Parts: sequence; structure tokens; C-alpha cells
Amino acid sequence: MLTAERGMLTSMKTLGIISDTHGLLRPEAVTALQGSTLIIHAGDVGATDVLSRLRDIAPTIAVRGNVDDEPWARGLPLSKTVDFEGFAIHVVHRISDLDEAAIARAQVSAVVFGHSHKPLIETRDGVLFLNPGAAGPRRFNLPITLARITIVDGVLHPELITLCDARV
Repeated sequence: MLTAERGMLTSMKTLGIISDTHGLLRPEAVTALQGSTLIIHAGDVGATDVLSRLRDIAPTIAVRGNVDDEPWARGLPLSKTVDFEGFAIHVVHRISDLDEAAIARAQVSAVVFGHSHKPLIETRDGVLFLNPGAAGPRRFNLPITLARITIVDGVLHPELITLCDARV
């Protein structure tokens, strides 16, 4: 994606973040992820074709969630630290599985997680914690969401994207 800034064109890198698809990749999610430089799936993928379709949009990295117990999912790591434009992004499905001491030692810039289906953006001790919410089948009367991180002037800028509200 190119943006005009002070008369110059600059390249903007975008990280698409999705979780808890449970085998359903909604058309709204595909549209929202267009233009991503990289996509992270934070677990509970639910079906291998979800990853194939995400890879049609951009390179995709996924971790295994608690429902990813089929043979195809055994190759997915339980957690992974990804370099995104010089920022270390640690991905884990369940935040309870996070080794916070290891995260501090690794100088991680962000932690991406899923599982709860509750979207969240917060900063803890200078580290961004982001749960994109759930993009698959509706559960718990929560909105259907995913997230995006863009880098602007060397700073991570997270945003939540609502695909469907809680009434749909």
C-alpha cells in the first residue's frame, strides 16, 4: 500500500491478524485482509483450507489452537515469534500459555493471542497485547472481528476491525 506524505510516496506495511475462525473464513474477513504484507492466524484455525485461502492473500503464519487437533494441524507450532519489519511479534493462542519472562528477555514488541473471542488492544510494560477477537462462527454474543497493525514512523499502530456486530 502506498500513501502520500508531505509530497512523497511511502510504502506502508500492514500486518493482518485473525483468530478463532473455527473452519469459517468469512468473505468480509478476506476483504478486510486484502493489502496485508503478512497475515498471522492466532489459532483455532479449524480447517486447512482456511490457511490456504489466507495464503492466497499474503504470506501467512499460524499457531495451533486448542481445537486444532486434526493431523494437518500437528505441524503448527504452539507459539512463534515473528519478525515484522524489525518488530518481534510473539504469537500464542491462549494467553495463559505465555511465558512472560521469556517475552521480556526476547524484547518482544507485541504479543498476539486469541482463544477468548474477546477483542483487546492494550499495552503492558511497553509491550502491545492484541487479541483480534474471533472471525469465525459467532459465539458468546460477541462481535465478529479481526485486527490490523500498521507501522507508521517506526511505531506499531493496532486497530480492531468489526466484520459483523453482535446482532448479526
